[in-house]
Amino acid sequence: MTLRDVAERAGVSRTTASFVLSGRRDMRISADAERRVRQAARELNYRPSLLARSLRTNLSQTIGLLSDQIASEMFAGEVVRAALATAVRHEHLLFVGETGGDPEVERNIIQGMIDRGVGGFVYASMYTQVVRVPTILRKLPVVLLNCSTRGKRLTNVVPDEVEAGRLVAGELLAHGHRDRIVLVGERTTQAVAGHDRLTGIREALAAAGAELAGLVDCLWWPDHAYRAVTEYLARGHRPSAFICLNDRIAFGAYQAISDFGWSVPQDVSVISFDDSDLASWLRPALTSAAIPYFEMGRRSVELLMAPPADPEVHRVPMELTRRVSVAPPAG
Repeated sequence: MTLRDVAERAGVSRTTASFVLSGRRDMRISADAERRVRQAARELNYRPSLLARSLRTNLSQTIGLLSDQIASEMFAGEVVRAALATAVRHEHLLFVGETGGDPEVERNIIQGMIDRGVGGFVYASMYTQVVRVPTILRKLPVVLLNCSTRGKRLTNVVPDEVEAGRLVAGELLAHGHRDRIVLVGERTTQAVAGHDRLTGIREALAAAGAELAGLVDCLWWPDHAYRAVTEYLARGHRPSAFICLNDRIAFGAYQAISDFGWSVPQDVSVISFDDSDLASWLRPALTSAAIPYFEMGRRSVELLMAPPADPEVHRVPMELTRRVSVAPPAG
């Protein structure tokens, strides 16, 4: 069924039918004519062409979610689920694309989405980092998710890692830890999350008159953490608590602590970030600050569809999931 069919059934012009069905209120159309048009549209099961409407109005009801590795990472499910639900609530469709970090693939996906009527983008990153946004996206509505950019400012949504660092350190302080708290994990300029988490940790400890007793440097993977923590304990160090920069590091630390003949949390407390499935699977279950993936996905789409505003950073709070890996210092 076409708009012309609706107009003929209602006994009005095609222009009048178009104005009624598009919600235009700047034309003098009688209530009776409007009623007839809507009734005719229902009887004929007429649905307007969204693509045609976007070509006429320069507006689109389709948005794109683009990331380097969104389909193969654990956070993808929550981010995509939130973005989809929010888009549907606003009567939009969502296209999802993964680039694998390949600039050529990225360009092709972006152009393909634009060719199919995508009117705005959520540009996401697997982990918090500074990215280079493609030039073509800078000409379109875009919100950055879990990343930021240098140069031209863009609205971005990131987890509040600094406050999470304060929460984690505060949890240890509340249990009486003061002078034997050790950080485990690599700290580089590329690892934005690690830098911000450490900033929050140091701020909370300093406010309590305490500081980190040591830093165990390792990649953010269980085997690297296992070796690094094993070597640290073998040198005679006796920490009261380990702050691990993610749950995978905590997993490796657990194994090293066990091999050393200690137990968590009786001999040493362990606390972490991410609150992945691993945190609840570990025994004892791991206390960890959760990355708010669902809320980040929801807020990114809401901001993309909101009226234009000055770019700003939206920091989403990370809640601490308390389990049983933290206890008062032993002895």
